[in-house]
Amino acid sequence: FFRRPPKNQPKMLSRTRPMLARYDVSPHMVKWWKSQLKDNGQVTRHLSPYEQQIVMPWLRTFPKRAYEKFMGSFVYWGGATVLTLGTASLSDSLDAAQDREHRF
Repeated sequence: FFRRPPKNQPKMLSRTRPMLARYDVSPHMVKWWKSQLKDNGQVTRHLSPYEQQIVMPWLRTFPKRAYEKFMGSFVYWGGATVLTLGTASLSDSLDAAQDREHRF
């Protein structure tokens, strides 16, 4: 229950209140808060969640960012679309030509 004093410490001060006290906690709550670390600072002001504008900055910049992303990747998406549709159209026309070739 009581700590043993180090060998170089006088025994008369080994169990005095200043040696055992935590100054950030009331004496009757020391056991309850013994595993908690001391705070480095105290929050005195904060911004309410109702005062924060989380979505509005995103909505203001959304059109510009969407346009930049679209134009930056349009070459890849457009090229892939044209290549896919062109291949499908060419294969359909070649298949139809082959079907007409073997008529009696």
